Amino acid sequence: MTSAALPGNGLDALVQPSEDSTPDVIDSVALARLYGEPLFALPQDLYIPPDALEVFLETFEGPLDLLLYLIRKQNFNVLDIPMSEVTRQYLSYVEQIREHNLELAAEYLLMAAMLIEIKSRMLLPVRKADTGEEPEDPRAELVRRLLEYEQMKLAARKLDALPQAGRDFMRAQAWADLTTERVLPEVNADDLRAAWADIMRRAKLNAHHHITREQLSVRDHMTHILRRLGGVRFMEFSDLFLERINEGAPAAVVVVHFLAMLELARESLLEITQAEPYAPIYVRLAYTAADTE
Repeated sequence: MTSAALPGNGLDALVQPSEDSTPDVIDSVALARLYGEPLFALPQDLYIPPDALEVFLETFEGPLDLLLYLIRKQNFNVLDIPMSEVTRQYLSYVEQIREHNLELAAEYLLMAAMLIEIKSRMLLPVRKADTGEEPEDPRAELVRRLLEYEQMKLAARKLDALPQAGRDFMRAQAWADLTTERVLPEVNADDLRAAWADIMRRAKLNAHHHITREQLSVRDHMTHILRRLGGVRFMEFSDLFLERINEGAPAAVVVVHFLAMLELARESLLEITQAEPYAPIYVRLAYTAADTE
């Protein structure tokens, strides 16, 4: 910590510029400029406290921070701290801050007492234990605390270097009133083929062998399909054929029923849709102008 005070009322040496002095010379001699005019002497009634200006070149967050600063500044090995030199510098700093801030100095006095104790223990002769093991270094606890503090300090610097909202960037927010219309996916040929294959599989399981001659009319089946869909909004694709299958209709009848459905779809009288990909396929009557009103 370094402190400095403004000069007192008396000025020991003041060079008065001559009449032919340049403005640069005046500025180098004048104490300051007041409203554009050079000021060569302080007002007689100006009071300046002894500690009017204090400049702290180093700021520390606590005793461990100061101690680590003293060790790293002089490139001391933290595992082999020269206690005599470090204690002397630490006490010198505490003495300086005690003159200006007694409350702040109180935080550092406990560490000062710890340093003095360690220094005193190192001056005493070392006695080996009965087990033959080397006695513990008096500095071991201090070294452990210093290493832990340094690790936390480095971690704090890394965290502080990360981008922070409100400091390094601002979150952009934009409100948009968007209304989206859900578009149902189209049924492609592969989906229709797979559904038809499932219908044919069910038809074969329920097939009955009847030897009859039957006139199969696509138009009749188209009328039947329109009549069935007229009372419902949607009908599952498989339900459209289950009636024929359950009646024991041969595969040829089911095929004609399927062709009738395709013909209705081609003439835009019937729509084939599904809620989402791989979902069940539904059949419904195509909407007309009267339906939408």
